[in-house]
Amino acid sequence: MWNQIRAWTWRLRWLFAVAAGISFVLLTTGLRQIPFSSEPILYSYLQIVGSLLCFTYAANALVRFRGTHDRRTLILAFGFVLSGVIETVATFNFYDTLAAGASGQMRVPLAWMVSRTLLAFVLIAALIVERRVPNSRDPAREIAIALVVVVAVAYVTSAAYLGSPLEPAMHPHALIARPGDLFPAVLFAVAGIGYGIRQGRSASAVERTFLAAVWMNVACHIAASQSERLLDAPFTLAQVLKVSSYALVLGGALLDNARLFDQVRQLAVTDALTGLSNYRTLINVMDSEIQRSRRTGRSFAVLLLDLDGLKGINDRHGHLVGSRAICRLANVLRVHSRSMDTAARYGGDEFAVVLPEASSEAAASVSRRICERLAKDGEIPHVTVSVGAAVFPRDGETIDALFNAADRALYLMKGRSDGIHTLARIAACL
Repeated sequence: MWNQIRAWTWRLRWLFAVAAGISFVLLTTGLRQIPFSSEPILYSYLQIVGSLLCFTYAANALVRFRGTHDRRTLILAFGFVLSGVIETVATFNFYDTLAAGASGQMRVPLAWMVSRTLLAFVLIAALIVERRVPNSRDPAREIAIALVVVVAVAYVTSAAYLGSPLEPAMHPHALIARPGDLFPAVLFAVAGIGYGIRQGRSASAVERTFLAAVWMNVACHIAASQSERLLDAPFTLAQVLKVSSYALVLGGALLDNARLFDQVRQLAVTDALTGLSNYRTLINVMDSEIQRSRRTGRSFAVLLLDLDGLKGINDRHGHLVGSRAICRLANVLRVHSRSMDTAARYGGDEFAVVLPEASSEAAASVSRRICERLAKDGEIPHVTVSVGAAVFPRDGETIDALFNAADRALYLMKGRSDGIHTLARIAACL
């Protein structure tokens, strides 16, 4: 049933894509009939904005490469740099083309064909390299190699256009006025299909944005293929689509970098196994609570927790079960602590909970609740926990003093008879 639904969904998507493509072709064909001519300054602005977007994306891609060593990102960075450089140079030569009169406006800008074909080839090359060897082993060396490869592709592309006896030209009365633009359109379409297959059904929003930008470049060249002269309606639409695709790619890259930076920040303040706060975060929270308590005169409590018999669990059931026991306690702390509390992994099987504005009675209540929830989690093997508490400023006025007081209470509980019920031991120690 679900397979049939998915099959019909994909068919509908393809039908929608084909219908959209046909509609766009008809739209661009109709634009040829409009007596429209944009201002040269608009073209210059679009070229400058497009170049800036290329350079900005390249800078962000290099930052991402330094953190992820992703070869695809590195190749795309250099490809966008060269494309931006070519388009910048073309901006300065554009007014010379206009000065040539009507004959100059009937020629396809060679820089346009070179930069667009180069970028399409770079997209395909980046996809191939990612499938073969996705991550770089030597980033410094890879930068030089990728730069040489992209420059070589740019040289071959330029030489192919400059040395070709068939110069890209416009045919105003033909069905396709600029057939040369179909070649980059096909290359971008191949790249779009490749990136679509790569993403599959689990594509993130950023990946879908990048894919949309690739297909916008296909639409860009379909529009350009209907241009009968420079600055007409199809030509202007192609320029707008190109710059919009660059903006889309840059926006996706910025969002992806923000996501990566957030992940790095989370890794810096959390424990990798349990997802709770790490020791550094615990110390910072303790210091903040001490400062706050001194200003307000309100106490706070610290709990130290230690799993009982973790070594025996590791020996009897294996370390995976032992790690699961640690995560079980972490889940209890995460779910059953107050939103203002901070639960952290203190050591291997030791945890700490900072309870702002809590007295010794509140600490005892939280400890009992944690032990009850852990005892009733329903997993095998059953685990218990020993708890020690310290209250500021009664048991100490520094972080070390509070930890020492809680640690003494913790080991006093562990030293009691194993036959005593855990809750009774907690009540005796708190």
